[in-house]
Amino acid sequence: MLASRVARGSWGALRGAAWAPGARRGEGCALGALLPPAPCCLRFVAERRWLRPAALGLWRPRTRPRSQRSDAGQGAPESAAGGSAARLYENPWTIPNMLSMTRIGLAPVLGYLIIEEDFNIALGVFALAGLTDLLDGFIARNWANQKSALGSALDPLADKILISILYISLTYADLIPVSLTYLIISRDIMLIAAVFYVRYLTLPTPRTLAKYFNPCYATARLKPTFISKVNTAVQLILVAASLAAPVFNYADSIYLQILWYFTAFTTAASAYSYYHYGRKTVQVIKDR
Repeated sequence: MLASRVARGSWGALRGAAWAPGARRGEGCALGALLPPAPCCLRFVAERRWLRPAALGLWRPRTRPRSQRSDAGQGAPESAAGGSAARLYENPWTIPNMLSMTRIGLAPVLGYLIIEEDFNIALGVFALAGLTDLLDGFIARNWANQKSALGSALDPLADKILISILYISLTYADLIPVSLTYLIISRDIMLIAAVFYVRYLTLPTPRTLAKYFNPCYATARLKPTFISKVNTAVQLILVAASLAAPVFNYADSIYLQILWYFTAFTTAASAYSYYHYGRKTVQVIKDR
């Protein structure tokens, strides 16, 4: 039986391990000589269930070599990091993102037309830019595969670039006061700087310029506040009204001046809302 053979083998191993320390077989006195050969009763005792090899713990589970274990241990974080990187990677070439880029491209064209006082064409180009703003938001809300973290930052960035160029140009044409333009530009510069700072904080290490400016590597999603959305709408309404003022001859209207003050109020309130709800306006995608 297997159990009796294991018992005899264990007894022989015990005799071999009982040699005196430093003594080789056949030299000197060995403690193993004091042990008799395996007694016949061990054959019977080994047949007992509680002395079988499994019960004695003579069978140990197979273990992989240490080199394989270390390789596997090193490979696990790499695979996990690769999976995290795959989750952060997204397609930037969506229709809303291209519409936002179109709006950015139209901004200098509008600025040139306003400086040249070609308000009729400028009003039409501004209507086209506003249409791209409406379309990219509509598409991103109704088609999940067109929604991206890049778009959550690119859409407001395009609005700020467009509004900044428009207000500077309209101030140059004496259609908007300098103080209001200064307030709007200051707020937009602070928000853009905050976006770049959030991008740096949420970027996984090691941080590189290639990874930082890679539009496919999404790390955070921006969520504008309600008052900020209202402020953007009010600013665009003021731009449209100012562009139409020389065309329809109401540049000195009191209602236009009231709209200046209301725009200044919503701009200041929007800046405070980002200061007050700063952390709630950023949704970090990267797992920490």
